[in-house]
Amino acid sequence: MAARDRHGRGLKRPLLPWDSPGFRTRSERFDELVADAADRLEARWGAAWGDVEFGTEDVPPSEPSPWERGVPLGRLFPADLGQPARIVLYRRPIEQRADAHELEFLVRDVLAENVGHLLARSPHDVDPDYGSGT
Repeated sequence: MAARDRHGRGLKRPLLPWDSPGFRTRSERFDELVADAADRLEARWGAAWGDVEFGTEDVPPSEPSPWERGVPLGRLFPADLGQPARIVLYRRPIEQRADAHELEFLVRDVLAENVGHLLARSPHDVDPDYGSGT
């Protein structure tokens, strides 16, 4: 009875199996997309970019910087005082700009743009599939 509520009418188990796609939250699925995109680029650029941390946040923590137009989809925080460089992608702005089937490609493109800034290269050099949507 421990799995039920105090009146004995609660759920006995979760509605979805733990390994089904619907069991994970949108945030967890987004984190997985970012990790996959970073792994894809690391095979090619890992030695060149050095120590980099990749992260996600729901929304940008502040107003856009003066050089940014609109809401940023991701940001590069350069290495500073012994801290590694960080690339952060913002889930909510990215999800609002992409359909479910386009989300993976937009994540990959935003990550390529930020890695390009880090390496002082074009996003097309960083990821040959940049902007192609495939």
